[in-house]
Amino acid sequence: MDMIWGLITQMSGTQGGTALGLSLAILAAATAIFLGGIGSAVGVGLAGRTASGVLAEDPDKFGRLFLLVALPGTQGFYGFIGGLLIILKVGLFGTPKPVTAMQGLQLLFASLPVAIAGLLSGIHQGKVCSSGVEMSAKQPEASMKAVIYGAMVETYAVLGLLGTLFLLQGIKL
Repeated sequence: MDMIWGLITQMSGTQGGTALGLSLAILAAATAIFLGGIGSAVGVGLAGRTASGVLAEDPDKFGRLFLLVALPGTQGFYGFIGGLLIILKVGLFGTPKPVTAMQGLQLLFASLPVAIAGLLSGIHQGKVCSSGVEMSAKQPEASMKAVIYGAMVETYAVLGLLGTLFLLQGIKL
């Protein structure tokens, strides 16, 4: 471990911002956005595929099923918010702030709660919502119960975003 950190320190210099630090900060933002987006894409795909089957039989159920299909899409937004906050913290819309390798690593680690929670909860929320679509097809009056189950999974995506927000507050650039 000391050898790895020595190599990072050697690559990054000892003072001011570095290319490595900025690269790690960009990787942090990309990780949050990318993994949250994957979770949402898979989740919406799972629920959407099931809803399409139901709608083939009864197109009038679109309104009841729409929320169940859209619900897993929020993880992508949470990941985007986490990534945007990292981008704003580093100042990538203007002149980037100097970011050391250690600060870049801190930003990368701070991005992980929203990234991993978004990936996993988006996929699992898609599975829950897909089952909810099936339930709504058979018992339309119970569709809000299915939304509640989907929202329970959502809680952990929100906690991932909050974890990233709190961790970002502790990083001084």
